[in-house]
Amino acid sequence: MQVKDLEFKKFITAKTIAEKVAGLAHKINHDYKDKTPVLLPVLNGSFMFAADLLKEIKIPCRVSFVKTSSYSGTTSTGQLKTLIGHDESLFNQHILIVEDIVDTGLTLEKIIEELRGLGAKSVEAITLLRKKPAREKQLDVKYVGFDLETEFVLGYGLDYDGLGRNYKDIYKQQEPPKAGQN
Repeated sequence: MQVKDLEFKKFITAKTIAEKVAGLAHKINHDYKDKTPVLLPVLNGSFMFAADLLKEIKIPCRVSFVKTSSYSGTTSTGQLKTLIGHDESLFNQHILIVEDIVDTGLTLEKIIEELRGLGAKSVEAITLLRKKPAREKQLDVKYVGFDLETEFVLGYGLDYDGLGRNYKDIYKQQEPPKAGQN
C-alpha cells in the first residue's frame, strides 16, 4: 500500500489490536477498581485507541482530551509544543495518559512532568505501541500493548503527514530494496 512517497505493508491486524486493547482495559479495570481515573488521550493519534479502550473500561472514569505534537514527517522533532485542552482541574486526580505510540519518550516525559506539577494524585501512562528508544530510556509506561523496534507505522490513528489514520490495521513502512536486489 502506498501513502504519499512511502510503501507500507500490513503489520498488526485489527483483530490482534482489539484483543490487546481488551487485555489492557482488563488490567486498568483491576488496577483502578477503587478509583475514578481521568483518562487523558493525547490527540490526534490516540483517538481510535482511546475510543476502543474506553468501550472496554467498566469502572467509573472521566475523559478529557489534550493535544501536543513533536512530529514532522516520519521523525520526532524532540520539541514538545504546548499541552492544550485539559479544561478541568486535575489536582488530586488519578490521571491515565493515553498515547498511541511512545517513540523517544520525550513528549510523554514532559506531559507527565506538567501533570505532576498540577498536583495530580497519580500519573500513569498507557500506550498501544512503544519503540526501542523509549525502552532504552527506561521511561515508565505502566501499560504497553506492543513493543516495536524502530519501524515507522501508520493506521489505527497513526499517520504519515496526516494520512493513513483511518485504516483499521497497523502498517509498517516497507524497506526499500537494497542496491542489487529486486
